[in-house]
Amino acid sequence: MTDAARPISVPAQSNFISVALCFAVSMLEGFDIQAIGVAAPKLAPELHLAASQMGWVFFASNLALVFGASCGGWLADKIGRKPIFVLSVAAFGAATFATAYAGTYYPLMAARALAGFGFGAALPNMMAVAADISRPERRASTATMMFCGMPLGGGLCAALTQTLPAGYDWRILFFVGGILPVVLAPALLLFMRETAARAQTGAERVDVLRALFGERRAPPTLLLWLAFFPTLLILYLILYWLPTLVVDKGLPRALAPQASMAFNFASVVGALILGWIVDRVGPRWPLTLAYAALIGALIYLARANGLPLIVALSAAAGFTLMGANYALYGVAAAYYPRALRGTGSGASIAIGRVGAIIGPLLPGLLLTTGASADEIIKLMAPAAGTAAVAVFLLGSFKPHTQD
Repeated sequence: MTDAARPISVPAQSNFISVALCFAVSMLEGFDIQAIGVAAPKLAPELHLAASQMGWVFFASNLALVFGASCGGWLADKIGRKPIFVLSVAAFGAATFATAYAGTYYPLMAARALAGFGFGAALPNMMAVAADISRPERRASTATMMFCGMPLGGGLCAALTQTLPAGYDWRILFFVGGILPVVLAPALLLFMRETAARAQTGAERVDVLRALFGERRAPPTLLLWLAFFPTLLILYLILYWLPTLVVDKGLPRALAPQASMAFNFASVVGALILGWIVDRVGPRWPLTLAYAALIGALIYLARANGLPLIVALSAAAGFTLMGANYALYGVAAAYYPRALRGTGSGASIAIGRVGAIIGPLLPGLLLTTGASADEIIKLMAPAAGTAAVAVFLLGSFKPHTQD
């Protein structure tokens, strides 16, 4: 076994601290991602922004996230996970804080793009750390424990708006979402262990094509991309548009956030349960069945009209979609050797984030052509079917076992 491939021994206590710190980062990311959608109804009129301009603000953030994921994973394999992770968290915190001071369209877009770049650079590092510090039989559980902080943070952001006075200033969301990551960055610097062996050996430059497609990794790499793309397309469509689609069904605007809260909080439960199952029986059947159940939830959600049923089906969609997504985070990194996990994970996230870019744009385009909320929700079902086929086929390939 080469130095670049040799695992780094990390004490169990340090592993727990790393998981807890990554959980905190993902919770803050979830808070901030939800904050821009929650703040939009107040932010847009105050800054005199049209709906189309807000769409481009969302687009800029997601596009920058793609580049952040690609660059962050590659740099982490080259110089180490810890420094890139710390800088990423500090960057998205500072950019989130700056969002509160964006008084016009272009500064707002720039702040959200910088925040998106920081989000993207942090994600592959969390995926790689989860794989690095876990035993093979606990990789999915470790990843889901880290990443379930994201929907929890999103749910808490939505819940916070329900407790603030009716005339609250939207900037408070970005003050909270910006200060906390900057405060957390020194804790990451002090208490997280470096897990990338390549960073300690000064080994040769990472060959991206070899990392992704060499040594028979092409099929699992392509199948991971085929799973991540539709998953994040559906996810970000729901995150940004679920309240609007609920209102389009005829329900009061004040009640619409209840569907988002149900989606986010059920996601935490789904992530933990599916991660635990995947570790015990493998990814093929749990993830395939999760996507199949998601198809059913989407079809019935399209037909639902009463608030209780819509909230219940939104929760079911969150349980299956986010549960499968975060379990997939744990599975994906394991298909690459330790020294290449940042690159492999970053590429998977980058491809998935292309779906995250397209997802929020689709409803706006379809609604302008006269499509109904029910039709838009139904259109997500084939995307979930594509992901189901991809994870089923992925189960035919074994993860990398020689670290």
